Amino acid sequence: MLERRAGGSSRGWGRVAVVAGLTAVGIGLAAGPAAAHVSVTGAGATQGGFAVVTFGVPTESETASTVGLKVQLPPSQPLAVAAVQPKPGWTHTVTTSKLASPIQTDDGPVSEAPSVIEWKATGGGIKPGEFDQFQISAGPLPKADSMTFKVIQVYSDGTQVAWVEETTAGQVEPEHPAPVLKLAAAGSESAAGASPGPTVSAAPSTAAAPASDAASKGSVAGAYALAGVGVVAGLGGLALGLTARRRAGRQPTQEPAKTTAAR
Repeated sequence: MLERRAGGSSRGWGRVAVVAGLTAVGIGLAAGPAAAHVSVTGAGATQGGFAVVTFGVPTESETASTVGLKVQLPPSQPLAVAAVQPKPGWTHTVTTSKLASPIQTDDGPVSEAPSVIEWKATGGGIKPGEFDQFQISAGPLPKADSMTFKVIQVYSDGTQVAWVEETTAGQVEPEHPAPVLKLAAAGSESAAGASPGPTVSAAPSTAAAPASDAASKGSVAGAYALAGVGVVAGLGGLALGLTARRRAGRQPTQEPAKTTAAR
């Protein structure tokens, strides 16, 4: 009876473990699609500066591929420049719009600015379970804390997903949030190293070359020194081993001689 109870208890815990595992998997699957949405990032994006803005696009559909992407640049925050990086397997078009108030730039006032950028796949697009990235070089970025881009994602079966819902602080994220790019204030720690605009790179310094060569030579010399120490230690160990072996070989012949002398 005890064995049966023990076996029943074991099977009971096994069922609990299986149910718990399936529940965890179900939760993971349910949470996955909600977290996978179109996003935007920009390393070193600073107010008033230029940055490479990257749109991350995952394909959430299990049967259709992403074959189109349409990004609306914030109309209230016009950009004088929005250069698109060419992408194999995709074509792109940039729509410009006239501005109510021209943008003042180093090259003079700009009365037209890009308003919509659209990518279309010429091949298979982004397959189910995969993602891809689309980049633009944009600026000068507005003097604001963030930029909100509204995006339309197009699938091969004709379905379109509008990532246009704005997120409100303190509230639950909407089902299809519009991507938001955070902008650092000029001169802040997070903006350190960010360029305020296109700049000409300085000539490479030649003073650093000898130090680099010296460091390289020092590393090589150190490696040879360590190798030499290893060889010496190995030879020393070999010598001790041979000596011990010789002593061990002589030991049996010495003891009979001592016994004879005692007699």
